[in-house]
Amino acid sequence: MSVQELPVIVPDWPAPAGVRTFVTTRFGGVSAAPYDSFNLGGRVGDAASAVEENRGRLYALLPAVPRWLNQVHGITVIDSDLDASGDEADAICSHRANVPCAIMTADCLPVLFADRAGSVVAAAHAGWRGLCGGVLEASVATMRAAPESLIAWLGPAIGPTQFEVGPEVREAFMRHDAAAEQAFRPGKADRWMADIYMLARQRLASAGLAADAIFGGDLCTVSDPSRFFSYRRDGVTGRMASVIWRE
Repeated sequence: MSVQELPVIVPDWPAPAGVRTFVTTRFGGVSAAPYDSFNLGGRVGDAASAVEENRGRLYALLPAVPRWLNQVHGITVIDSDLDASGDEADAICSHRANVPCAIMTADCLPVLFADRAGSVVAAAHAGWRGLCGGVLEASVATMRAAPESLIAWLGPAIGPTQFEVGPEVREAFMRHDAAAEQAFRPGKADRWMADIYMLARQRLASAGLAADAIFGGDLCTVSDPSRFFSYRRDGVTGRMASVIWRE
């Protein structure tokens, strides 16, 4: 199986030579509704046999089996080069060749990183709690590369016209940086509409990435049910994978 045979999204960004990355969609698997059909999440209620078959199809596109994380909406980053035990983390990075870094999402923001030399890659899962807590900054630090040498791609996530949050979310971001106010617009009653892409760009800029080194941020999971799983939209649903590695 090739990337051409399995429907995936290949990021439009200036990836260094030898860096490979893609994001799966809900197409190309065997899971039954409401996980139809390429669900990769093993803890969402889908049949284990279906998840195993779907993951097998994913592995056919990769140089090795990814180290799947137990994502907890935190800021822990696993440096796979150190072979640390445990899997409770929300980001992973590697300097080694043929080590896929992967995270799963269904509305939270996947962020993929590489340095311009193609010597290190990372993948981060940024729900609002992790984003607010600093998972992107922690990912940059764990990559052990000059921030100005990094590029990032923001993958499919809940878009700014769909991400309704309470005032406590806005206040949490603004306590960190008053400029976060720009990423919120008034919603109904005391609710706010949040732009997770803008918030991520602000955090990446504060971590040292140049504005022109941040790509993506234009795919909304909630608004595109034909391609994407969305927990906010459907409640019970599957998970997509964002994967990056260096050859």
